[in-house]
Amino acid sequence: MASFKKSLDSLKSTSQSATKGVTDTAVQAAQEAVQQVADSSKETANTAAQEASRQTHAAIGKAADKATDTIKEFGQKLETK
Repeated sequence: MASFKKSLDSLKSTSQSATKGVTDTAVQAAQEAVQQVADSSKETANTAAQEASRQTHAAIGKAADKATDTIKEFGQKLETK
């Protein structure tokens, strides 16, 4: 009977160790997946910010060019008067 109990205790210990190993592996895999999503989100946000910055600079450049043209036209009108 003692031998049977010892075998059951050993089986229980082995099962608990295996369960812990599976749980640890699953937790690690989930953490890695979350990290990958976070990294991907950062990249997407950075790309969007860079594109917004590029478009803002382009719009400012166009506005500056338009303002320069308007000032030149105004100056030319003043010269002809």
